[in-house]
Amino acid sequence: MPRLEEIHGNLLDRLQEAKEQGWLGEVAVIEASLAAAEQKLAAVRDLAARHTTVHLGMPDFVSSAGCRDPEL
Repeated sequence: MPRLEEIHGNLLDRLQEAKEQGWLGEVAVIEASLAAAEQKLAAVRDLAARHTTVHLGMPDFVSSAGCRDPEL
């Protein structure tokens, strides 16, 4: 995600430069790339928000170790 945020920032800088220079074709291309980067960032943030750590507990090896005394 940090790399994608860096790309997004660079696109904003390039967009500003293209507007200042009057490069209309370049502005349109950068705006399309910027929209795609924003969609990707939103998807990555959504995915990160949905995934959390799940505690699975410790497995019980007593029965599989052949030990009959549950206190061991």
